[in-house]
Amino acid sequence: MRLTANIDASVGEFHLDAAITADSGETIALVGPNGAGKTTLLRVLAGVVPLDRGRITLDDQVLDDPEKGIFVSSEQRSVGVVFQEYLLFGHMSARDNIAFGLRAHGIGRTQARAAADTWLDRFELADKARARPKQLSGGQAQRVALARALATSPKMLLLDEPMAALDAGARSAVRSDLRRHLAAFEGIRIIVTHELLDAAALADRLVVLEDGRVSQAGSLAEIAASPRSRYVADLVGVNLVHGVARGDHVDLGNGSALVVADAGAGDVFATIHPHSVALFRHQPEGSPRNVFPGTVAAIEPLGSRVRVALTGALPLVAEVTPTAIRDLALEEGSSVWAMVKATDITVFSA
Repeated sequence: MRLTANIDASVGEFHLDAAITADSGETIALVGPNGAGKTTLLRVLAGVVPLDRGRITLDDQVLDDPEKGIFVSSEQRSVGVVFQEYLLFGHMSARDNIAFGLRAHGIGRTQARAAADTWLDRFELADKARARPKQLSGGQAQRVALARALATSPKMLLLDEPMAALDAGARSAVRSDLRRHLAAFEGIRIIVTHELLDAAALADRLVVLEDGRVSQAGSLAEIAASPRSRYVADLVGVNLVHGVARGDHVDLGNGSALVVADAGAGDVFATIHPHSVALFRHQPEGSPRNVFPGTVAAIEPLGSRVRVALTGALPLVAEVTPTAIRDLALEEGSSVWAMVKATDITVFSA
């Protein structure tokens, strides 16, 4: 089973021009900044938003092809959807919420409710069969919504920010639970998320959307090794700069340059891990080649480390210990010097 989608669609003034493929048993995470088109892409795949141009096929069935006048409606597509707010029917029990999709597909009430009970058992919710949505925890509501989407045996499952409605304390347990249930689904799974941790835990591959277009796709390791936009670099937690390679340095175009082990030639990206950025209150002595003055713009605790955002000729994020913050007496507005070893800079073609 395979999804092949070449999407050209507009919603108001927003234009989505993206291509995506996925195979049976594969989980794809759609990531990108707000307004990038992630939810719009799901709505196109679900049949809520029709294509202007392009073609979508699922398991060799054409779902949408404007040129040939083909459009399969949402209710006729073998697609299950779990919405961000789950959208359970408040007046229905958990059992009847799950049975709803089956009833909509023509299954009789008795048979649909029996099937719903099977799904409740599978999701360890048998004791919640009569509970209304307001009586369920966030994780339980998510499982009911997921069961409702899977009960009709879809070929593709779409999840729009499935963790967004959960509080921080519940996310870890529910994420693990969701991963287990997704692994048991043999079809195609596509998840929209803003969180790198969710994408890393749930997905086999990431597709990055920016301004309605796919800017990068691949495994998390591949994307982290070669981020191709500022958003992706921020997402995976590395510093990214663009410049022109000239032998042993990268010209940044603002009078600054990075000295590197081997830059090559032409347009390049350079990445620097935040833990490779050393901070000093005074210009380091000796002859270090990658030293830049800057100003502390933000200080953010990150577990046992602290991330320090710097502005200046070369904006950087450094990752240091809380002890270093105290010893350097750093606060927002502090003047600092940042130093990076040439061997800690990775360069790749733009």
